[in-house]
Amino acid sequence: MTTDSAGARPRRRIPARVLIIGWVMLLMFGVLLLVNVVTRGELHRSVENQVNQALAQEIEEFVGVAARGVNRSTQLPYTSVEELLDSHLERQFPDDDEVVVAVLPDGRILRQDRGEPYPFAQRSERVRAVVDDPAEAGSMKTGDGELLWRKVQVQPRAEGEGPGYFIVGFAIDRDRAEVADTMRTLTVVSVVGLLLAGLGAYLVSGRILAPIRLVRNAAAEISEKDLTRRIDVRGHDDVSALAEQFNAMLDRLAEAFATQRRFLDDAGHELRTPITIVRGHLELMGDDPAERAAVMRLVTEELDRMSRIVEELLVLAKSERPDFVTPQQVSVTELTVDIHSKVRALGERRWLLDSVGEGDARVDPQRVTQAIVALAHNAVGHTGDGDEIRIGSSLYAGPDGAPTVSFWVTDTGPGISAEDRERIFERFQRGPRNAGAFRSRTGAGLGLAIVRAIAEAHGGTVKVHSEPGHGATFGIEMPAGMPLERISL
Repeated sequence: MTTDSAGARPRRRIPARVLIIGWVMLLMFGVLLLVNVVTRGELHRSVENQVNQALAQEIEEFVGVAARGVNRSTQLPYTSVEELLDSHLERQFPDDDEVVVAVLPDGRILRQDRGEPYPFAQRSERVRAVVDDPAEAGSMKTGDGELLWRKVQVQPRAEGEGPGYFIVGFAIDRDRAEVADTMRTLTVVSVVGLLLAGLGAYLVSGRILAPIRLVRNAAAEISEKDLTRRIDVRGHDDVSALAEQFNAMLDRLAEAFATQRRFLDDAGHELRTPITIVRGHLELMGDDPAERAAVMRLVTEELDRMSRIVEELLVLAKSERPDFVTPQQVSVTELTVDIHSKVRALGERRWLLDSVGEGDARVDPQRVTQAIVALAHNAVGHTGDGDEIRIGSSLYAGPDGAPTVSFWVTDTGPGISAEDRERIFERFQRGPRNAGAFRSRTGAGLGLAIVRAIAEAHGGTVKVHSEPGHGATFGIEMPAGMPLERISL
């Protein structure tokens, strides 16, 4: 039981299993009710149709005999209405529920010599009611049941003789009782089927909802400190797909929390030193104007470094988001020339434009520019004034034949040893302070990590080629067309 948003009144939750069983039972009840109603109506209509067909057949047979006008016993023409009715009545073998009666012109009632299933001929008022009825067919409902009847009038051949009547009836109650028995049996079967359906829904819903219960229990046990719980996925149905999506969501949450913790750890680790430096100098700052100016200059530099660290950490944090890059179709030639014009302001170097790729590629031009500018800034830090730095790009078929675009920066600095190449792209890793370095590198060691993040966000990699004492070439290689899973997010 939970409370609403205002916390005023508890809200009772209905278990999903109960809802499933309730809906299944309701659906089955509706279907079985419809089946019973339709079946009952069809059985009653079938009984009435069969009875009416039997009555019509009896009337047609009598009409045929009357039309021939020949007594089948003597092979002579009938001389009177009474002879016709009496002769035909003697030759009839009605069903157990059938009544055959003749009414002579003088009003006498003829019946067969057998017990009647329905008191009709022995109740002359009932016979008179049928004779007086202007319709040729109808039904009679009495305390003895219901009788469906048909009649035909026999016109006399001799003058002065009145008409006679041939009446056929059928007591339909016994057939309807059989229908009622059938419906009772069907009702019992329906009730049993409804109960079995409820039991089946109970068992099946338990199996279907088992993974959902696992999801609920896993969600209840998850916290930001423990995101290791996963659901064992079995099967290939929608519930299994839900479990897979839940596991994938947990993976994303774990990665998001890991990114958050890494950002906080990195920020705390890197910002601790400049904060300590600033606090120490401010606490020891005297009244001498020159000393105060020096302290303020140092504090400003440390604050600028802190600002750069925070910005770079934010870029690395964003690199793990699906919208970190926004690919678009760009001209590799124009992008390379544009990058070359921007890096020229980084330092007094001999900036050269190396080979330039010709064609289009689907990349994020801003992130690519950011990566190459970072590589150029790194090259400036390892060279002196007037040294040569080359910027280049190319479009070519990769190992799998897919079009690939590459951007690189080549410097003439001291180069990088083989062991350093494996770690310089990690966070907070700086190159060695060897004798060939022209400038003390005061960065946080995040620039090359950002370059690698940009390349990997494009589905590519970073490359470095160098020999100690012979400069270095840093570059990124990416598919010229973005992978679908990256551009669809």
